[in-house]
Amino acid sequence: MDVTNHQSGPDRDPPAPRSGEFGTTAGRGSRSVSIRDVAAAAGVSYQTVSRVINGHPSVRDSTREAVLATIDVLGFRPNRAARALAGGPVQSVTVLTPNTTLYGYMAALQGIEEAARAAGFAVGVRMIELTEPGEVGNAVARAIEPRGALIVIAYGEAGTAALAAVPPEVPMVAMVETPAGDADQRRPWVWLDDGKAALEATRYLLGLGHRTVHYLAISSSTQTSQRQAGWRTALEEAGAPVPEPIQCGWTPRSGYQAGRALAADPQVSAVLCGNDDLALGLMRAMQEAGRAIPADISVVGFDDTPVAGFLTPSLTTVRMDFTELGRVGFARLQALLHTGNARSAELPTPGPEPELIIRESAGPPPVPHGSRPTRAAGT
Repeated sequence: MDVTNHQSGPDRDPPAPRSGEFGTTAGRGSRSVSIRDVAAAAGVSYQTVSRVINGHPSVRDSTREAVLATIDVLGFRPNRAARALAGGPVQSVTVLTPNTTLYGYMAALQGIEEAARAAGFAVGVRMIELTEPGEVGNAVARAIEPRGALIVIAYGEAGTAALAAVPPEVPMVAMVETPAGDADQRRPWVWLDDGKAALEATRYLLGLGHRTVHYLAISSSTQTSQRQAGWRTALEEAGAPVPEPIQCGWTPRSGYQAGRALAADPQVSAVLCGNDDLALGLMRAMQEAGRAIPADISVVGFDDTPVAGFLTPSLTTVRMDFTELGRVGFARLQALLHTGNARSAELPTPGPEPELIIRESAGPPPVPHGSRPTRAAGT
């Protein structure tokens, strides 16, 4: 009878399993292809094949390519469960996140999953909704798998609490808001520079001629959100009035409620929103109040969600590529796993850079009534 990676007869017991040695076929014959078959065909030791399978950095690139090509030709597929029983490394990552439905979280999860799948990693997702230290610590402990790694999406209070509760010996990468100072070098972090993005978006509105820009703020994991800090810096640099930011949640309803209050003030001509959902609610409130966009009021969002370009008018917004950030986060985790040291890992540059996407919802401020120039007679 065939046993995965080994054959046994009636007079002998199967040999003890070895780490990384288990495999299956991809439908290319009745006999399972073993790690030793791959080694013989590639002209290397079975230990070298095991190192390639497990992503060990000590294998020469030319040897790695030859082994991978042989694996593909023979249809060898490592059996991850058997490797775990044999004590080999398990290629798995668990994502700790306080949310899976808001755009940034959802897009980041997509990027992590795509990159992990391409690298042969299994991905799990665990929700962290609590903020009490003891409960968060227990939830994090339950998420840690033997020989597994973590990616923490540390946006908001719950995510930050989960990040703080991860034991130092667990390989981990965090997706965080833009740090106010130098990044913590004890663990690799990745982020999008939303502070710089808010600065540029506010400058854009001021450049259109608006006297100032109001701000609808989303919740932040830090005392001062870098989006809010960028907005404030742009106003202060221009010598413009700095209105009190309006603290909102994350949803269109929150933006709608804030918009109803702003719509009653005729001096409000430009609003930067902490995300596109707030902008969506704000635009609805302004339209109900009879304030045309962008003729009477300009609106700029944040994130560039898939619906932003299909609103009426289409939304000018800051594109935040959370999907790519998820891929970058996983690449950093791989670098950490290969080196075993966050300080010495050659890590990719955080990114990508946010981009202001100019559409229809922002324009010059309205001309005050009675200030339009009159045409001279005969012209």
